[in-house]
Amino acid sequence: MSRRSGILEFAVLGLLRESPMHGYELRKRLNTSLGVFRAFSYGTLYPCLKTLVANGWLIEEPGNTTEDALAAPLTGRRAKIVYRLTADGKEHFEQLLSQTGPDAYEDETFAARFAFFGQTSRDVRMRVLEGRRSRLEERLEKMRASLARTRERLDDYTLELQRHGMESVEREVRWLNELIESERAGRDRQGPASGATPRQDTTTGASGDLPRPGDSPRPDSPDDTAT
Repeated sequence: MSRRSGILEFAVLGLLRESPMHGYELRKRLNTSLGVFRAFSYGTLYPCLKTLVANGWLIEEPGNTTEDALAAPLTGRRAKIVYRLTADGKEHFEQLLSQTGPDAYEDETFAARFAFFGQTSRDVRMRVLEGRRSRLEERLEKMRASLARTRERLDDYTLELQRHGMESVEREVRWLNELIESERAGRDRQGPASGATPRQDTTTGASGDLPRPGDSPRPDSPDDTAT
């Protein structure tokens, strides 16, 4: 399986974990919510869906809306197929969510992983963000070294292109720094007492939102430090 096919399967499972959908709805959500999939077609999506059904991670059900029921006999076409996540599919998706290796933060995969951070535990989010930052810092160091070696041989336009690339990486590193600090602040604020992990701390916090940059963690109370 190619990396792109793998991340498409991950995204489909994640969207269907939210609610069952038919193919058109899935394609629309993939296009609008996850920019990495804007260029893909039905010819890519449906083989992916068939594979997930064959693996037992999805099941196909006939559309049960009134609109579908009325349209089928009039058009001679069968009702839309709705795809639903199975228990095995949910378990498989949760296993994918827990992965923190390079495949979670490479250029082709990071955007899709980040889109499902709301369903990802805080510790995993932190490892993925830190892995992405480390990868970009390595890239930035190489870009700076290359520019220093070749600056005198580059024309003005090529030099500006190199600088633009570096600035893009620098902006993402700053953004990642803010996210990491926000996650740390949120973890400090919601730190478990007596060693128990609250339910909301395994996803996005009590409100379902990322902690806001600049929020200050509350001081630890005696209960927070008890073990």
